Amino acid sequence: MKLLITTAVTAVIASTVAFAGTTAPGDVAFKDGAVAVSLTGAAGNAADGRAVFADRKLGNCLACHVNSEMPEQSFQGQVGPPLDGAADRWSEAQLRGIVSNSKNTFEGTIMPAFYVDAGFTRPLGKFEGKTILSAQQVEDVVAYLLTLK
Repeated sequence: MKLLITTAVTAVIASTVAFAGTTAPGDVAFKDGAVAVSLTGAAGNAADGRAVFADRKLGNCLACHVNSEMPEQSFQGQVGPPLDGAADRWSEAQLRGIVSNSKNTFEGTIMPAFYVDAGFTRPLGKFEGKTILSAQQVEDVVAYLLTLK
Protein backbone atom coordinates (compact mmCIF):
# COMPACT_ATOMS: atom_id res chain seq x y z
CA MET A 1 0.00 0.00 0.00
CA LYS A 2 2.82 2.35 0.94
CA LEU A 3 4.47 1.64 -2.44
CA LEU A 4 1.21 2.38 -4.27
CA ILE A 5 0.80 5.74 -2.50
CA THR A 6 4.45 6.65 -3.13
CA THR A 7 4.06 5.78 -6.82
CA ALA A 8 0.88 7.86 -7.10
CA VAL A 9 2.47 10.87 -5.39
CA THR A 10 5.53 10.59 -7.62
CA ALA A 11 3.31 10.51 -10.73
CA VAL A 12 1.42 13.62 -9.59
CA ILE A 13 4.65 15.49 -8.88
CA ALA A 14 6.12 14.45 -12.23
CA SER A 15 3.03 15.62 -14.14
CA THR A 16 3.04 18.93 -12.25
CA VAL A 17 6.69 19.49 -13.09
CA ALA A 18 6.00 18.68 -16.75
CA PHE A 19 3.34 21.38 -16.93
CA ALA A 20 5.20 23.93 -14.81
CA GLY A 21 7.20 25.12 -17.83
CA THR A 22 4.19 25.53 -20.13
CA THR A 23 3.21 29.09 -20.97
CA ALA A 24 -0.53 29.71 -20.66
CA PRO A 25 -2.19 31.08 -23.81
CA GLY A 26 -2.86 34.48 -22.21
CA ASP A 27 0.79 34.76 -21.11
CA VAL A 28 2.44 34.26 -24.51
CA ALA A 29 4.82 37.18 -25.15
CA PHE A 30 4.63 38.40 -28.74
CA LYS A 31 7.17 40.88 -30.11
CA ASP A 32 6.44 42.02 -33.66
CA GLY A 33 4.36 38.85 -34.10
CA ALA A 34 7.20 36.55 -33.01
CA VAL A 35 7.40 34.43 -29.85
CA ALA A 36 11.05 34.01 -28.85
CA VAL A 37 10.65 31.47 -26.07
CA SER A 38 9.33 27.91 -26.35
CA LEU A 39 5.80 27.56 -24.98
CA THR A 40 6.86 24.39 -23.18
CA GLY A 41 10.44 25.23 -22.28
CA ALA A 42 11.70 22.56 -24.67
CA ALA A 43 12.11 22.00 -28.38
CA GLY A 44 9.33 20.31 -30.29
CA ASN A 45 9.40 16.96 -32.08
CA ALA A 46 9.36 17.35 -35.87
CA ALA A 47 7.85 13.90 -36.52
CA ASP A 48 4.97 14.62 -34.14
CA GLY A 49 4.60 18.07 -35.71
CA ARG A 50 4.31 16.53 -39.18
CA ALA A 51 1.46 14.35 -37.90
CA VAL A 52 -0.35 17.36 -36.36
CA PHE A 53 0.23 19.37 -39.55
CA ALA A 54 -1.37 16.66 -41.70
CA ASP A 55 -4.21 15.78 -39.31
CA ARG A 56 -7.43 17.22 -40.72
CA LYS A 57 -8.92 17.33 -37.20
CA LEU A 58 -5.99 19.08 -35.49
CA GLY A 59 -3.78 21.48 -37.39
CA ASN A 60 -5.58 21.02 -40.70
CA CYS A 61 -2.75 23.05 -42.24
CA LEU A 62 -3.25 21.39 -45.62
CA ALA A 63 -6.72 22.90 -45.92
CA CYS A 64 -5.05 26.21 -46.79
CA HIS A 65 -1.39 25.47 -47.51
CA VAL A 66 0.36 23.33 -50.11
CA ASN A 67 3.36 21.39 -48.88
CA SER A 68 5.27 19.32 -51.43
CA GLU A 69 6.98 17.40 -48.59
CA MET A 70 3.63 15.59 -48.15
CA PRO A 71 2.86 14.19 -51.61
CA GLU A 72 0.81 11.40 -50.03
CA GLN A 73 -1.72 13.98 -48.82
CA SER A 74 -4.36 14.92 -51.37
CA PHE A 75 -6.46 18.08 -51.57
CA GLN A 76 -3.83 20.56 -50.45
CA GLY A 77 -5.02 24.14 -50.19
CA GLN A 78 -4.00 27.23 -52.06
CA VAL A 79 -5.47 29.96 -49.83
CA GLY A 80 -2.35 30.50 -47.72
CA PRO A 81 1.23 30.67 -48.93
CA PRO A 82 2.98 27.43 -49.90
CA LEU A 83 4.98 26.14 -46.95
CA ASP A 84 7.84 24.82 -49.05
CA GLY A 85 10.87 26.72 -47.79
CA ALA A 86 9.08 27.98 -44.67
CA ALA A 87 12.28 27.61 -42.61
CA ASP A 88 14.11 29.83 -45.07
CA ARG A 89 11.46 32.57 -44.92
CA TRP A 90 10.69 32.69 -41.20
CA SER A 91 12.73 32.23 -38.04
CA GLU A 92 11.76 29.78 -35.30
CA ALA A 93 10.36 32.66 -33.21
CA GLN A 94 8.33 33.96 -36.15
CA LEU A 95 6.95 30.49 -36.92
CA ARG A 96 6.00 30.03 -33.25
CA GLY A 97 4.19 33.37 -33.35
CA ILE A 98 2.41 32.52 -36.60
CA VAL A 99 1.23 29.13 -35.38
CA SER A 100 0.24 30.47 -31.94
CA ASN A 101 -1.71 33.45 -33.28
CA SER A 102 -1.09 34.53 -36.87
CA LYS A 103 -3.30 37.58 -36.37
CA ASN A 104 -0.33 39.24 -34.65
CA THR A 105 1.69 38.88 -37.87
CA PHE A 106 -0.76 38.96 -40.77
CA GLU A 107 -3.48 41.58 -40.48
CA GLY A 108 -6.83 40.28 -41.67
CA THR A 109 -5.70 36.66 -42.02
CA ILE A 110 -8.26 33.89 -41.88
CA MET A 111 -5.71 31.53 -40.34
CA PRO A 112 -6.94 30.34 -36.95
CA ALA A 113 -5.18 31.31 -33.75
CA PHE A 114 -4.11 27.83 -32.63
CA TYR A 115 -2.92 28.78 -29.13
CA VAL A 116 -5.58 31.20 -27.90
CA ASP A 117 -8.30 30.28 -25.43
CA ALA A 118 -10.39 33.47 -25.26
CA GLY A 119 -11.51 36.44 -27.32
CA PHE A 120 -13.07 34.54 -30.18
CA THR A 121 -15.62 36.43 -32.25
CA ARG A 122 -17.81 33.36 -32.80
CA PRO A 123 -16.32 30.40 -30.96
CA LEU A 124 -17.54 26.89 -31.40
CA GLY A 125 -18.83 25.61 -28.10
CA LYS A 126 -16.25 22.83 -27.92
CA PHE A 127 -13.42 25.40 -28.08
CA GLU A 128 -14.77 27.69 -25.37
CA GLY A 129 -11.90 28.26 -22.95
CA LYS A 130 -9.64 25.85 -24.86
CA THR A 131 -6.89 26.15 -27.44
CA ILE A 132 -7.04 24.35 -30.78
CA LEU A 133 -3.53 22.98 -30.28
CA SER A 134 -1.69 22.36 -27.04
CA ALA A 135 1.57 24.16 -26.29
CA GLN A 136 3.43 20.93 -27.09
CA GLN A 137 1.62 20.55 -30.41
CA VAL A 138 2.54 24.15 -31.33
CA GLU A 139 6.19 23.40 -30.55
CA ASP A 140 6.01 20.17 -32.57
CA VAL A 141 4.51 21.94 -35.61
CA VAL A 142 7.20 24.64 -35.36
CA ALA A 143 9.89 21.92 -35.24
CA TYR A 144 8.37 20.35 -38.35
CA LEU A 145 8.13 23.67 -40.21
CA LEU A 146 11.81 24.26 -39.45
CA THR A 147 12.58 21.16 -41.56
CA LEU A 148 10.96 22.72 -44.64
CA LYS A 149 13.91 24.36 -46.41
